[in-house]
Amino acid sequence: MNKWDQKRRVMRRYDVTARSYDSQYKEEQYAKYSKALENAVIPSGSIVLDVGCGTGLLFSRIAPIAKTVVGMDLSHELLLRAKEKTGELGNVHLLEADADWLPFRNSCFDLVFAFTMLQNMPRPLETLKAFGQTAKEEATIIVTGLKKHFSMDAFANLLKNAGFNMVSIITDDVLKCYVAIVKKNC
Repeated sequence: MNKWDQKRRVMRRYDVTARSYDSQYKEEQYAKYSKALENAVIPSGSIVLDVGCGTGLLFSRIAPIAKTVVGMDLSHELLLRAKEKTGELGNVHLLEADADWLPFRNSCFDLVFAFTMLQNMPRPLETLKAFGQTAKEEATIIVTGLKKHFSMDAFANLLKNAGFNMVSIITDDVLKCYVAIVKKNC
């Protein structure tokens, strides 16, 4: 299967499940967000990118602190659900785009989140490098890797090969993924 066919299949799956996404995954997503936010700092006034933002479950936790939040996803239907959560959050902007071809200039984000999407990408290393290009030199990148898709060593090596320095990797028996907090190699 070629790269775009795989992405189209994932996009369709999320388009079909968008209405039930929050009821199915909200608790799991919140557990990941809590672990990440306990171990990372969101600088006040920061410009944040949430790659694969899904239904926007993270927005209420970061928008009050950030200057601007850009949520992007490949699924149109997920973005429609995310739009419902942006009503009172005037600093959240949504964009339908491909994570491998981020439509931003280099070095513009202070913080990049990528929860629950890397395992859906045909070439995760390319995707991680795309995140890295959009992040400022001092930026923090928080990315998850599904345990059933990546071993911890494979996930850590993938992050290293993408040009990131590991700050921490969080795992426990409850989380279905590893939560990595990394910085760009400068």
